Amino acid sequence: MGRYLELLRVPTARTLIIAAFPARIAYSMISLSIFFKVQRETGSIALAGLAIGANSIAGAGTAGLRGAFIDKYGQKWPLRTMVPAFAISIFWFSTATNSKQLVVMAFLFGLFAPPINLSIRPLWKIALPEDQWRTAYALDTAVLSTAGIFGPVIATLLSLSSRPNSALQICALLMFIGGISIAFTKISREWIPEKKEIETLPIWRVPAMQILALEGVLIGLGFGAFNIGIPAFTTQENLPSRAALLFAVFGLFNVFGGVIAGTISRKLSPLKGFLVTYKFWVISVAPLSLAYPDWSLILLAALIGLVGGVQQVFYWEVTEAVRPKGTAVSALAWLWTVEGTFTAIGSAIGGLIAENYGPRWCFAMTSVSVFIGYLILTAGKKHFVRANELPSDESDLNAMEDNADKNR
Repeated sequence: MGRYLELLRVPTARTLIIAAFPARIAYSMISLSIFFKVQRETGSIALAGLAIGANSIAGAGTAGLRGAFIDKYGQKWPLRTMVPAFAISIFWFSTATNSKQLVVMAFLFGLFAPPINLSIRPLWKIALPEDQWRTAYALDTAVLSTAGIFGPVIATLLSLSSRPNSALQICALLMFIGGISIAFTKISREWIPEKKEIETLPIWRVPAMQILALEGVLIGLGFGAFNIGIPAFTTQENLPSRAALLFAVFGLFNVFGGVIAGTISRKLSPLKGFLVTYKFWVISVAPLSLAYPDWSLILLAALIGLVGGVQQVFYWEVTEAVRPKGTAVSALAWLWTVEGTFTAIGSAIGGLIAENYGPRWCFAMTSVSVFIGYLILTAGKKHFVRANELPSDESDLNAMEDNADKNR
């Protein structure tokens, strides 16, 4: 834990964590808030899945464009304009009752999704020396996952209360508080995008990025179905509140996984760590379709969350190693565009599958998708040579010196 205590002594690190937390809770509330709102107004699980899919595809489909814009112009105005627009749109959505109106409005407010996580990630690189980046990514993952614990619980409790629309209204308020807080931090205001080099290849001409995008297609489809499978299963079994418990367990163990990743030695390369944890991820999702929303699904949610928390840290490191220079935000943003778009498609398909064939088939889709994703990465690992390198002592020293200069 000494690594985390050392990191938390840095004022900028504390600021980033605290400022982003309300917005991250808001993001973790959105899917379930939409699900319960649409299912309550229309009585249809399939339509609820479609609304989540519409919202997700609008947000994910434009993530790459937002990332490219930030890489070119900085973080200031994207955050200051999109955060209020997004919050107002969620309030507007909470007043809708018509099925077509709900789906269309879910899509529209997805277009304004603020780039919260995309903005935070590159700031760690200027706030801390290189030898602390893995710990910073791990802490960031843990904080993100912690928000993932509270968000679904809050969304479920409010959605099933006497004032169900308050789930969306609280979500909007938290997004406004968190997003504006980030936008006005000194490190965000002063962040300068990386300069592109003339010989740098475009993102989609880098083989490693192509492979990560293809893997993102599979994971998006699989976990889009998973995200619908859980509330669909619990709703069909007359246990709607258990969806919050399952997502909370998943998020809690995701926190533990992120914390564990931060204590792993830098002697383990990002690529090796990514592939090893991916193998365990395949094993953890394999029995999903056999589970029931009792202790069996709770246990699997914990295991999947734990492995996923560790893996997310290595995923960020791998992406950072193979991305072209000058794409500090847009590289991950475009990957999220791909994965998020197919997560939306997976949610829409999952809603239809759950209603017509049963939610177990959603879970089967998750298991198969993760397995194929692992095969794709293993087959193309020769393109990830840069992610298999360990930082030299000289690079660590230079990073520390650069960081000291910035903090004077």
